[in-house]
Amino acid sequence: MLRPATHAWQLLHPPVQAWDHGWLDVGDGHTIHWECSGHPGGLPAMFVHGGPGAGCTPDDRRWFDPQRHRIVLFDQRGCGQSCADDALRANTLEHTVADIEALRVHLGIERWLLFGGSWGAAVALAYAQRHAQRVRALVLRGVFIARACEWDWLYGERGAALRHPQAWQRLRAGAGATPGEPVLDALHARLHGFDRASQLMAARAWWCWEQDLMDAETALHVGSRSEPPDDARLLSMAICGVHLARQRGPAHDGQLLAQASRLRGVPGVIVQGGRDLVTPPATARALHRAWPASTLREVSTAGHASSHPAMARELLAATDFYAQEAALRASDRSVTSTAAQTPAQTPARPPA
Repeated sequence: MLRPATHAWQLLHPPVQAWDHGWLDVGDGHTIHWECSGHPGGLPAMFVHGGPGAGCTPDDRRWFDPQRHRIVLFDQRGCGQSCADDALRANTLEHTVADIEALRVHLGIERWLLFGGSWGAAVALAYAQRHAQRVRALVLRGVFIARACEWDWLYGERGAALRHPQAWQRLRAGAGATPGEPVLDALHARLHGFDRASQLMAARAWWCWEQDLMDAETALHVGSRSEPPDDARLLSMAICGVHLARQRGPAHDGQLLAQASRLRGVPGVIVQGGRDLVTPPATARALHRAWPASTLREVSTAGHASSHPAMARELLAATDFYAQEAALRASDRSVTSTAAQTPAQTPARPPA
């Protein structure tokens, strides 16, 4: 008898190697790194990483069937293997949307599926609203749409901080925040200071705050969490993440929700953990109401982490569904229609 999966990596598609990669100059002193894996003739699918600031890993390819998807990964400005004269200059959500479109043109892709979680969901939504004709579908997890109230929940005194005061105090201590000082301002100051030890202390505090919230979602002990990245990558992630969190661009006034009507004709699946403390379910529910073409799959036992097996099953079902749908449509186009033929049956909706 098979043992039930306890981690997403037990359920994902097998590891696959990239067959192409490169760097694309997108201007403003930024060059973004990209890669392609899977089937060159498959349904193009882009993985949009979160963080903000996280960058991609080889495991991110495994959300897609390599026999049916052309898998595209890229590191956003200032992240991962992307290069910059100044990682924070000209680095906004709007710049990232423009970079995705530039990469689509560079790779010669007509339309693609976008898969994004947390900050990656905000990026994917912003791109789809700007370039709806280039999006086959969206698969979103742990929905975040960059409103001020969402940033305030995560980094304000009256949000998650009230429910988890000890974790909040650890964040403030690591940031070196003085009484009354906004924690994001304190993190920014310490991350950009001259003392390497203090920089790393702030970076670790920033990383541990989200980990503390995810521990609380599942009642795990702190010792069970994954290990943080190496110091250089952690510092880079924190600098970029805090920079983007401190911005107040167009998306922060609720634009991504208000303009959900631009997604008319773009199908999508929203997978949301019912216990999510990083991006609470209210945002996913609001987006689903504003976007009739979406299907909401709320996983009551899961939180924010995609490593929860129930979350992984829903996400894999969604990417597999759209690959199957694309294959059936391609098959229909390749066969000459006659009155005697029975057309292939396209799935009506993502599986429940």
